Amino acid sequence: MARSPFSPSFWRSPLRGPWLTSLLGVVLLGGVTVLFVTGLVSYAAYNPNLSPVNDKTPDKGILGFYLFSWPTDPHWLYRLNQGVHVTLGITLVPVLLAKLWSVVPKLFTLPPARSLAHALERISLLLLVGGALFEFVTGILNVQLDYVFPGSFYTLHFYGAWVFFAAFVAHTVLKMPMAWRNLRHLREEETELVSPDPAEPTVSRRGALWFVGGGSLLLFATTAGQNFDGALRRTALLAPHGGAEPGSGPGGFQINKTAAYAGIRAAETSEEAWRLVVVGRDGRTVRLSRADLLGLPLHSAALPIACVEGWSTSDQWWRGVRLRDLAALVGYDADPPDVLVESLQRRGAFRRAALRANQVADPRSLLALSVNGEDLTPDHGHPARIIVPAAPGVLNTKWVARMTFGDL
Repeated sequence: MARSPFSPSFWRSPLRGPWLTSLLGVVLLGGVTVLFVTGLVSYAAYNPNLSPVNDKTPDKGILGFYLFSWPTDPHWLYRLNQGVHVTLGITLVPVLLAKLWSVVPKLFTLPPARSLAHALERISLLLLVGGALFEFVTGILNVQLDYVFPGSFYTLHFYGAWVFFAAFVAHTVLKMPMAWRNLRHLREEETELVSPDPAEPTVSRRGALWFVGGGSLLLFATTAGQNFDGALRRTALLAPHGGAEPGSGPGGFQINKTAAYAGIRAAETSEEAWRLVVVGRDGRTVRLSRADLLGLPLHSAALPIACVEGWSTSDQWWRGVRLRDLAALVGYDADPPDVLVESLQRRGAFRRAALRANQVADPRSLLALSVNGEDLTPDHGHPARIIVPAAPGVLNTKWVARMTFGDL
């Protein structure tokens, strides 16, 4: 029996072969394409071209060619996109691992390169495998809020996605004709995937596929619930926000950063101390207490909260002052411009965030003072927070201290 993985007879599983590899590859072809598109859409939702404070990849160059002004309709757009992105990514983990297992003998084929074309194929394969592992690992760590990787998640995941997808496209172009033939004719070609000395099978290929599919179904069932409220959320065992609801009553829905984590002190959010500073045209500035804000025309909107980690809430009933009305207070009566929002939060990547003019102008975009009929809790952003339709959760700034309207 061969003891070296570089020997073809070392790999003895009778399950490996072009048909199984081709089938798993076709599943990943569809799944990874959806992941790539929803990932790019998620990045666009941050409006990175709007302001440097929103741009976590300032050296993206031509890779930002597709960016567009993020819309406010439908109001559940980001919730759907990010829910699909994260849930599908976790669901595909067993398929990815099975695919890598099915082709692992090729990584140990000798000689490493038989020709220039073969060498290029091997390099693309290394980029493909390395890129896949990098993207899935960093994505899952981000979902679990485990930032053990060096640098910013946004930068690493963004550039990694382009490297991985380029290798993925090249590999697909090279291998798709062969994969299609294998699936159509159900035949096994003599390749390095087929063991020259196969062991006795302990499970059929159909059984192996059921095992992979069952693993994906289990991960889906323990992840998808983070996009729903009530009992379904408690089924999201693998999600960091998948436990019991955070309290009860009007504020009993999911949060990301607590007031304690953000370093918010009760003394600075009290009625006596807190003031909202609003700056507008030609430096015009107003300072508003919470009582002043409550004295302005108040409006309501039913909007969800959706986070990059994949969790979201159903529509909550928010009430507050329209952003466009605040813009009018400082000289923008007709067409409200962009706005830079700053929080009392002392740390974190998004204690400052920018919103586009179309987001400010939407009548559902509010500086919220209450939710579901009660004042905001400290963890939900008391004394005031931003809520904008279809925006990522981090752009719905909590503990707002200053708003600067103007072209950004």
